[in-house]
Amino acid sequence: MDTKQRAVSRLIAQAGQMLHAHGAESALIGGIMQRIGLACGMDEVEVSLTANALVVTTLYKDHCITTTRRCPDRGINMRVITEVQRICIMLEKGILNFELAKSKLDNITPERYNRWLVVFMIGLSCASFSHLAGGDLGVFVMTFISSAIGMVVRQEIGHRHFNPLLNFAVTAFVTSLISAQAVVFDIGNQPHIAMASSVLMLVPGFPLINSVADVLKGYINMGIARFVMASLLTLATCLGIVAVGGILNIFGTTL
Repeated sequence: MDTKQRAVSRLIAQAGQMLHAHGAESALIGGIMQRIGLACGMDEVEVSLTANALVVTTLYKDHCITTTRRCPDRGINMRVITEVQRICIMLEKGILNFELAKSKLDNITPERYNRWLVVFMIGLSCASFSHLAGGDLGVFVMTFISSAIGMVVRQEIGHRHFNPLLNFAVTAFVTSLISAQAVVFDIGNQPHIAMASSVLMLVPGFPLINSVADVLKGYINMGIARFVMASLLTLATCLGIVAVGGILNIFGTTL
C-alpha cells in the first residue's frame, strides 16, 4: 500500500509540476492534481502552491505522504496543459491506471510552432495593429520589419536561458531602435505608430490574465506573484524603449 501511495504521490506531483511550469492557472493546477489523486484511489489530496514550487499531501488508509517539487518557468505551452488534462480524464474514466498515466506523462513534450512561422506571424500581427491605428503602408512595413527582427532576438536570447527581464529589455531596445528609424527618416504618415505597435508582442497578457484569475479564485499569493512578475516584464520593456528614446533624442517628436 505504501509503495502504491508513493507512486501515486509522485505522479500527482509530476502532473502539477508540468502544469505549473507551463503557465496553467492555479485553480486548474490544484483541481487536476486532486482529481488525479482521487482517480488513483487516494482518500484525500491536498495541494499548496507558491510562485516557483508546489507541495502535495496524499492520505490513503490513514497513512499520509507529503512531497514537494520545484517548478521552474518553462514558458507557456497549452499543448502540455491539454495533454495533462486528457490523462486526468482517462484516469477518471478507468481507461488508464497510474502506471500507464506515468508513462504518458513522461512522454509529453512541449512541441512548439516553427520559429520562422512565429516570427512571420508576430511581424504581421504587430503590423496589423499599426494599420488599425491609422498607419499607412510605410508604417506597416517598418512595424513588420522591426517586430519580426525583435522576435528573432527574443528567441535567440530565450534559447540561451537568459533572465526573462534581460530578454524583454534587450528585445524592446532592438525593436524600438529599428522602428524609431521611421521617426528619424519620417517614413509613413504617422511614424510614431510604428514604435508603439512593434513592441506589442512584449505585452505579458497571459501572466496578467492568470494573476487576475488566481486572485478571483482565492489564490492570492500566486496572483500577486504573477502580477509582480508581469509588472517587472513591463518595466523591463519600458526601459528598453526609453533607452532608445534617450539615445536618438526622439521623445519630443513622438509624444
